[in-house]
Amino acid sequence: TGVATMKFKSPPVNSLSLDFLTEFCISLEKLENDRACRGVVLTSAIPKIFSSGLDITEMCGKSMEHYAEFWRAVQEMWLRLYGSNMVTVAAVNGSSPAGGCLVALSCDYRIMVENPKFSIGLNEAQLGIVAPFWFKDTFVNVVGHRVAERSLQLGSLHPTPEAHKFGLVDELVPEDKLQEKAAAVMAQWLALPDHARQLTKSMMRKAVLDRLVAHREEDVQNFISFISKESIQKSLRMYMEMLKKKK
Repeated sequence: TGVATMKFKSPPVNSLSLDFLTEFCISLEKLENDRACRGVVLTSAIPKIFSSGLDITEMCGKSMEHYAEFWRAVQEMWLRLYGSNMVTVAAVNGSSPAGGCLVALSCDYRIMVENPKFSIGLNEAQLGIVAPFWFKDTFVNVVGHRVAERSLQLGSLHPTPEAHKFGLVDELVPEDKLQEKAAAVMAQWLALPDHARQLTKSMMRKAVLDRLVAHREEDVQNFISFISKESIQKSLRMYMEMLKKKK
């Protein structure tokens, strides 16, 4: 059918670790290079979670070199997905905070399971960290400036009905209809000539992509100096302890 499905399976919560991000980019590149592949559906093989976002263990107690390598992998994932020539549909079948939300935001269309227990949002502020400018730009492009400003400052995680109301997700469906709906949306997008859709997508997204490309190294250095601050390391350690207790 010319449509691939990419399922995240990195237990327990599909954290975006360095290994995961590397694998993600390789898989996406393979699909991009496959002439027969025109679209990809992104979903999770783990119940109740799409992706919990960036792997905190990659950002805590590591070397400067490791932080740089990790952050370049995060940048690469976004540049490839946000700039992809393929039609990208996120079939969000669980909660999707922070980096998980970014993955969904980077797709062309987002369908989420209609379950008020699931939430989605860029909640970095809750951990004492700041969403980088390109996370922010992607978010603003989807929900508009005011909703993004409030949501980012509060580090909000939006339950599914609220996420749909804000346009953070395009549609809500019952769980058993998710794949069927993703296929229907994909068919609708693929009914158009590829070149017209691709050029339009590029026109809409190019300025945001170019901004990171132009400041990529500066963005890496900003991340390193921020994440290596003792106060930030302390709040990440506290957050990890809290997660351990929850288990």
